[in-house]
Amino acid sequence: MDRPIPFIDLGAQRDRIRDRIDAAIARVVDSAAFIMGPEIATLERQLSAFSGAAHTLSCGSGTDALVLPLMAWGVGPGDAVFCPSFTFAATAEVVALVGATAVFVDVDEETFNLDTANLRRAIEETLAAGQLVPRAVIAVDLFGQAADYPAIRALCDEFGLKLISDAAQGFGGTLDGKMANEWADVVSTSFFPAKPLGCYGDGGAVQTDDAELHAVMQSLRVHGQGEDRYDNVRIGMNGRMDTIQAAVLIEKLAIFPGEIEARNRIAERYNAAFAGLVTPQTVVANAVSTWAQYTIRVPAGLRDGLAAALKTRGVPTAIYYPKPLHRQTAYRHFPVAGNGLPVSDRLAGEVISLPMHPYLDAATQDRIIGAVTETLAELRAEAA
Repeated sequence: MDRPIPFIDLGAQRDRIRDRIDAAIARVVDSAAFIMGPEIATLERQLSAFSGAAHTLSCGSGTDALVLPLMAWGVGPGDAVFCPSFTFAATAEVVALVGATAVFVDVDEETFNLDTANLRRAIEETLAAGQLVPRAVIAVDLFGQAADYPAIRALCDEFGLKLISDAAQGFGGTLDGKMANEWADVVSTSFFPAKPLGCYGDGGAVQTDDAELHAVMQSLRVHGQGEDRYDNVRIGMNGRMDTIQAAVLIEKLAIFPGEIEARNRIAERYNAAFAGLVTPQTVVANAVSTWAQYTIRVPAGLRDGLAAALKTRGVPTAIYYPKPLHRQTAYRHFPVAGNGLPVSDRLAGEVISLPMHPYLDAATQDRIIGAVTETLAELRAEAA
């Protein structure tokens, strides 16, 4: 068996900036300001400068980042929040946590992001049923590609809905040269270590241009505090980010633009090598993806064999996501748009992700490409 290849090589990045990371962590340890230390405010300012958002609020996780705006808007029982089913559970989990109803929407066959025609159908069906009040849309930047925000924003404006960008995988990606905050009321992101911009634990952030919303979320983040932490003016949560995580992210943010460029070069090599062989996620012409994952589609009957054969050759793979949310025990009682989400079901049976990170060198990538190409040829010959 060949030497195993890391699926995401966090060690290469760590070694590149080890001295800076070690010094940043040491400063926090020496200061003993482990909660809400000065690095928190510095990171929030730098994240705002990076994206152009007026306000950034750091928080404890990507899940916190999604639930905070829903809490601030008072979304709850009797309300409908529209979101894709082909995504990680946190997208719909936060809707349930505030007592609202997630309405699942299908995704586009090529981009894997929210299908705007299906979203319209879901909104209109919900209004016609008259049992729920449409309140918000959560659009996901799946695998790093921005959702179709201009079209989704137009729908939200038409029906009076709030728009949250779930940018956990796509923070830093652009559409027409603009980041998601150009269209979304809120951009929520995760700094889980495996994300394109990740810390060394859990962490997240919420960005908005709405000063009043930012102030309410800031209160909610620390138990609903008012003038101080012992003056609680609303029911909140403990959603603070540890100072050490902020210190790590400050150093990582400094190299993040270059890492996005590297991810795109690597994706282009994959695309060129796999042309006509498999179907990768389509990135629209005016978008720059952060390529949180490089995901291809293969016939469902070949996927398990491909994954098993690549494993024997030291090439790791992952399946995001093997079961759409509307098929999962915790979420299958929530409504779906009228067509039953066939694209989400189909993708769940066909997608497989290959190693992707900014430090994937050409030789290692060629080894991955060769293994995929050879294995698929063998599997197709056997199936013929």
